[in-house]
Parts: sequence; structure tokens; C-alpha cells
Amino acid sequence: MLLASAVVVWEWLNEHGRWRPYSPAVSHHIEAVVRAGPRAGGSVVLGQVDSRLAPYIIDLQSMNQFRQDTGTLRPVRRNYYDPSSAPGKGVVWEWENDNGSWTPYDMEVSITIQHAYEKQHPWIDLTSIGFSYVIDFSTMGQINRQTQRQRRVRRRLDLIYPMVTGTLPKAQSWPVSPAAAASPPAPPCSCPQCVLVMSVKAAVVNGSTGPLQPPAARKNVPSSGVVKLPAPPGSAATQLDSTGTIRGGPVKPAPTQVIRRQASSTPAGATAGSPASPPGANGKTGRVALATLSRTNLQRLAIAQSRVLIASGVPTVPVKNLNGSSPVNPALAGITGILMSAAGLPVCLTRPPKLVLHPPPVSKSEIKSIPGVSNTSRKTTKKQAKKGKTPEEVLKKYLQKVRHPPEEDCTICMERLTAPSGYKGPQPTVKPDLVGKLSRCGHIYHIYCLVAMYNNGNKDGSLQCPTCKTIYGVKTGTQPPGKMEYHLIPHSLPGHPDCKTIRIIYSIPPGIQGPEHPNPGKSFSARGFPRHCYLPDSEKGRKVLKLLLVAWDRRLIFAIGTSSTTGESDTVIWNEVHHKTEFGSNLTGHGYPDANYLDNVLAELAAQGISEDSTTQEKD
Repeated sequence: MLLASAVVVWEWLNEHGRWRPYSPAVSHHIEAVVRAGPRAGGSVVLGQVDSRLAPYIIDLQSMNQFRQDTGTLRPVRRNYYDPSSAPGKGVVWEWENDNGSWTPYDMEVSITIQHAYEKQHPWIDLTSIGFSYVIDFSTMGQINRQTQRQRRVRRRLDLIYPMVTGTLPKAQSWPVSPAAAASPPAPPCSCPQCVLVMSVKAAVVNGSTGPLQPPAARKNVPSSGVVKLPAPPGSAATQLDSTGTIRGGPVKPAPTQVIRRQASSTPAGATAGSPASPPGANGKTGRVALATLSRTNLQRLAIAQSRVLIASGVPTVPVKNLNGSSPVNPALAGITGILMSAAGLPVCLTRPPKLVLHPPPVSKSEIKSIPGVSNTSRKTTKKQAKKGKTPEEVLKKYLQKVRHPPEEDCTICMERLTAPSGYKGPQPTVKPDLVGKLSRCGHIYHIYCLVAMYNNGNKDGSLQCPTCKTIYGVKTGTQPPGKMEYHLIPHSLPGHPDCKTIRIIYSIPPGIQGPEHPNPGKSFSARGFPRHCYLPDSEKGRKVLKLLLVAWDRRLIFAIGTSSTTGESDTVIWNEVHHKTEFGSNLTGHGYPDANYLDNVLAELAAQGISEDSTTQEKD
């Protein structure tokens, strides 16, 4: 233990290899769960303290941030800083992004800027820490040394990050104190998959006193019972004892030493309340109680065992992580490995490919306009509904009166067409027994029901058949005001090596809902903007872009509703026209290669009433 005091900042690793700090409030929340020990369950739900982080959970055993809707894992760390530095004073330095919102600097950069600010330097050059920027305190601006582009910066006060005083651990560990380690373990997971794993592992453990590795692997285990495994890039070494117990985890080198985390679980077979046997007692090491292992730890156990097999030269059966966006896929891959290893089969869990959300950096001179497409951006504001025509007058254009209705049900009110409409809402001005046939598709309804349906919609002069979805007139949506930018960048998408890439950037700010939205007068959020989307610069890709521009002008790309991924209500959501937001991979299902994507999105646009004829209509 090291006698010192420090502020604790929890950080996550982004796709560019930079450690990004969580906010002080989030760091306090994580720290509170860490200090509570196993009683807190070993995971942190970030949405409890910040609604914008609703999809994210931190698993303290593996030190990973897990995104529930995509299954994306990112390493996290518990870092220590001087109490006299910026995080110890609640000082946050931020820069203004293209969307007009503020982004905090990495903690290392923020501390450097604050130090120069306190010394009353007129400016600070960040080249020495790897950034080609100069911060000018007189103008509170950030200047790019290469392009001379300037951005605003600001200094604001926030909560002070959590403070640790007295004795500090030399490395990250969980639990963080003997008291926490002595706390009763969290109840085991009771889902069918974990129950299956527990039963298989228990059967193997009870039936054998030796380690779980096959004999070829066992003979390479040193007499100490501990195997030191090669660490993956960017992580600390992991140690595995002869029983398969993981003896280490992601640790922070503080300051130059790394210590091994001791196992805190009671060995299998030890009586409750008795002291755990020390490693090596009776020729065995402590065995982690299977009931206390989380699914993540089981997966880590399988991976660690497979590394031992690889190191010993035993042939392995590859079990690849499954592709797709379901959050259970990585767990299924781990469980497969555990079941195979429990049965004595060698297993190798392959590393998943890296997620590539964005293209390599592009300079301003490399960004080009798209041939055949005018301008490079479009703004949209709220379009007013057409006035001067009643719903009855609008529908009259699309309907033919039916004097002798068939003996069928009206699929809106479910009453017979030969009987009056069963609609009980606000009374339209037409008679409830009138029946009409839509001119193009031929479906028949009570005119009374169609008028009621039109009044409950966008009232934009269009009508969509509720049976076959045929659109009459020009359908518009309720997308809030925003901006759509589009241009060419000199990089190719996977699967499209012979052409450049069309990049689309959508920007929508939060605001107040209008009368056409679900909750008029209530504020709405806009998460994840600006959103970057990608199309190949091919003939069909440009065709899709032109139709997306029509959909944008008609306010059909986004809507306000409830997010299917986070469950948040009154927020901006996609509106049934899929976009590719992953540039260089397809791990989430929203990237390339995808041979059918362009055809699929053309079909989705057609379902919204947008086809090649629509571009001519927009010009008219």
C-alpha cells in the first residue's frame, strides 16, 4: 500500500486509443459502487446518474464498459491524479464542436491547460503532449497549428472528482478493501444459460481433483500452480492458477509497479466462516466458488484456459465470436468455450475484429462536392400544413363513392360496410353510413372513418391506405428542424473498393415539441448528433442520396418518439429508413460490406412514397 492522497477519475478507451474521462458525477457513482464491494453486484448502471448513458454498464470484474444495444465492449480504468490539478479543483476545460455543443478535453490535456492558466501564461502549445494545437487564453480559442482553424474553448467549474486519502492501492482491484472482500457475495445469476454452465462446471469439478486443462496442458503448469499468460496489447498480464482461477485483472501501473490481485473468494469445500487456505496448501490452490462467478468472469476463464492451450502447443478448435448487434452474442461465445473446456475439449476464442466507426482524418481540401448533386447542405424547418381545405375536401380527390357497399368489414372500425361507422371519437361532418373506394388500390372504407384517420395524422394533404400502404398525395413527416450535409471523401468503403465515399452528416439540436409531435410543448432530446452516415459514390449510391434529400425535405428521416435501444421517450429517433453509420466494419449490422443495403434502402424509401419520380416532383 502507498501512503498518499489523490483524486480518482474513471476513464474509458475510445476507438482512437485515447482515454476519455467520465464526468465527475459519473465517477462519483462508479466509485460508490466500487467501495460497496461485492454487495453491489460488481456492475455499474451508468444511466442511473446520467440519462444520456442509459445503454451503458460497467463490469468491474473485467473492467469493461458494455453497451447493451450493440454489444460493444470498451476498456475502462480507475486513474489517479494530483489533488491540486484540474480534476481535484473541479475545473473542466472544453472545446466547441461543429454542432455548437461542448466536448471535454482528455484529462491529461485538461491538466496541462489548467497548469498554464494558473501560471498566467498567455498561451500554451500542446505539441509536447502529442496535439498540434495552441490554446490562446486571451481569446479563449484553440488554434490548429496545421490548418489555422480556430475553435472556442471554455473553462468551467464542476464537481470535484472523488478523493482518496490515506492508503492507496498500487493497482486497480475489486473489491478495494478487506472489509469489502469479507462482504457476502452477490447471489448467482439464475438465467438458464448460467445455470447450465454452473451445472456442467460443477459436475466436472466434483468428478476430478485436478485442474480443468487437458493433460497436455497440465504438464506445463509450474509447481507453484500459477501460469503467467501473455497479456493482450494494452492490458496487464493475467495469471491463472492450476484450478482455472483467474488471479489478476486489468490494472493501472501506479506509479511504476504492478501487483497481483489476490483471489478473495472462499475455496470450494471450505466451511463458511473458516479462513481460506493459502495457495499451495495441501498441494492445491484456492478454487473460486462457481456460484459467485459472473457470466463475464466465466467468459474470461474460458479465454484464459484457451491461452494456456495455445502456449502449450495443443491443437485448438476455433470458436469465433458471433457477428451481429445482439448484446448476448459475446456471452454465447464465452459459454460455448466454457462448455467445451469443461468437457475436456481444447478451445480457442478468437478476438473479434475492431469496430471502425469513422474514416481516417480528412483535410478540408480533400472534401469535394458530389457531381450531379447541387449544394453541399440543406436545412429544414417546420413546414406548415396546407390550409384552406377541409379533410373532406382533401379526401374527395382520392375517393369514389360506393352506392352499394359489399358485405365486408371496414378494416378501420371493424363494422360492416353496410352498417354505419363504429368510430366513436370527435364527429366528422360527413354521414357515418357513407362508403368510399380509394381510386388507385381499390380498398373500401367508411368515409367517416377515413376522415377521422386523416384528422389523427399529420394533416399534410396526403393519405395512406391502412391496408396496403399505398400513398395518395405527398407524404410528409414530423422531423424537427436541423441540417443535412453531404460531400465526397477520398476513402473507400469495404465492399466498394473502386469508388470514393459519400459522407452524410445529420445535425438536429434539442428543442420543444410542436403540435404535430407526441407531447406538444414538452422538450425533446437529440442524442448522438451529429450523426455520420456513409454511401458508396457509385451510380446507385448517388441515386440513394438524391432520394434521401427528398426524404429530408419531406421531414421523413427522423421523428420524435421513444428510442428502441435506450427506452428514452421524447427523443429524436430514426424513422424507418436505415442508414449505415459504421464506416470501416460491420460489427453492429450498420456498416459495410452489405451487398443488399442499397436495394433495401430504396425499398424503404419507396414505402415512404419516395421514388425517382419524386425528384421531378420536388423540382416542380
